[in-house]
Amino acid sequence: MSDAPAQTIPAPSAEAAASEEKLAYRLITGPDDRSFCERISTALGEGYVLHGSPAATYNGINVIVAQALVLPTAIASADAAVATAVDRLEADDTADDAEGAFEGHA
Repeated sequence: MSDAPAQTIPAPSAEAAASEEKLAYRLITGPDDRSFCERISTALGEGYVLHGSPAATYNGINVIVAQALVLPTAIASADAAVATAVDRLEADDTADDAEGAFEGHA
């Protein structure tokens, strides 16, 4: 055994934690207990919304649950990107049809 003191890593400051960008998607997992519910409640308080139904399984000892959460702004951004892509595809199809690119195809 070493007599050297254990090295500790300082906890990030609240300012540093606040400056980190939130993830657009989170999957929280754990035993189905109060701690899990508190983690979900904290995420909801941070602006996340539930995404889909929770999942549950039994590992022989405990019920393990999972819940996906997303930021509404991330959903809006993704929806806008999909809408833009669809618009571009439709514009390409219209241009191709006008040129007869698919002539002879069923």
